[in-house]
Amino acid sequence: MKLSIVIPVYNESETIYEVIKRVEAANGDKEVIIVDDGSTDGTRTLLEKYEEKEDFKVIYQPKNKGKGAALRAGFEIAKGEVIIIQDADLEYNPKDYPVLLEPILDKRADVVYGSRFLGGPHRVLFFWHYLGNMFLTTLSNMFTNINLSDMETGSKVFRRKILESITLKSNRFGFEPEFTSKVAQKNFVIYEVPISYSGRDYSAGKKINWKDGIAALWFIFRFRFFD
Repeated sequence: MKLSIVIPVYNESETIYEVIKRVEAANGDKEVIIVDDGSTDGTRTLLEKYEEKEDFKVIYQPKNKGKGAALRAGFEIAKGEVIIIQDADLEYNPKDYPVLLEPILDKRADVVYGSRFLGGPHRVLFFWHYLGNMFLTTLSNMFTNINLSDMETGSKVFRRKILESITLKSNRFGFEPEFTSKVAQKNFVIYEVPISYSGRDYSAGKKINWKDGIAALWFIFRFRFFD
């Protein structure tokens, strides 16, 4: 089963090589699609070495549009039967791919969420960030009638047929509640598995903030009632 690993990248010059190294080490038939979302820190220059590399595709967005827009650009050219979203900041480890893929490979699931809150090893960080995530996940669950523990996780794996059944619109971090709402409405089979999580603090380049949390509230309502 061919995998398409889509990596949205924005100003990750310090981590991008290590992320790609870990992705390359993952077993399986795969293509790696890197979407640079208008980086200004030299990341684009670092990605040039992968432009002609076998099983790699590099897309350069003309300007910063957000994670959702970068993912859509990657999805458009993905050829794999299964798609893996891999953030470029080392918070999520490609070593977890076998655990994430298992429910799909044995034909139990259409979508798999890698949960940071199901018992996997994780760095201890911000209480209020955790509480905000729990609030958004709970609200999303109320409107979708599913029981996720981590709607906002950046670790999602799904069958290609998902993209043929839904239309994604969000440009920034609204991708997470939008994707969740739409796969729930289509009654796709969703699984969660525990993953490891090496969270970053803001001094290390963490990009999601309270403004994105407020925006997520709107997206939860929007994609349930107005889309």
